[in-house]
Amino acid sequence: MSRVLALKSSILGEYSQSGKLLDTYLSQLDQNDVTVRDLAADPLPVLDFTVATSLRATEDLSEEQQKIIDLSDQLINEIKAADTLIIAAPMYNFSIPTQLKNWFDLIARAGVTFKYTESGVQGLIEGKKAIVVTTRGGIHKDSPTDTLTPYVKLFLGFIGITDVEFVYAEALNMGDEMAQKGIETARSQLDAITV
Repeated sequence: MSRVLALKSSILGEYSQSGKLLDTYLSQLDQNDVTVRDLAADPLPVLDFTVATSLRATEDLSEEQQKIIDLSDQLINEIKAADTLIIAAPMYNFSIPTQLKNWFDLIARAGVTFKYTESGVQGLIEGKKAIVVTTRGGIHKDSPTDTLTPYVKLFLGFIGITDVEFVYAEALNMGDEMAQKGIETARSQLDAITV
């Protein structure tokens, strides 16, 4: 059994379809091997001047900067301790929730999760698998309106996670029948994935 880090990012709490899909999938796993981080229930700081300069600082850190570095280190250590990363990523306005973006911003650290080389960027978080469960009100997969999929894949690849599988639950706001079909399709996809 692999160790799993599961991220929830929906702002809808118990009404979140991505959260429900994730919970159903996780219930089949050994809970001793699962760490869940709810990025909406326990929000991370938004990238601003203080956060950005803290993540780049190398010495003489203030107490506030050290707290940001400590949080970033904790998030990165959670990834390093896991074999599989499962991200519940609902589509909000054609992209990921702010809560997930905040997590991305806090783990993207030069020299820690990626480095620049003469041949380009090299991700430093290697040997991990990622499963992204994305829910959408409409139908966007394989269309120009799906900016979430390429962005998440690009970001994860940037830090070294290139084994990425997407699970789609679409048409959730297009009537009960289509919504049910979208959820069933996602459940079927998830049932076929082993971690």
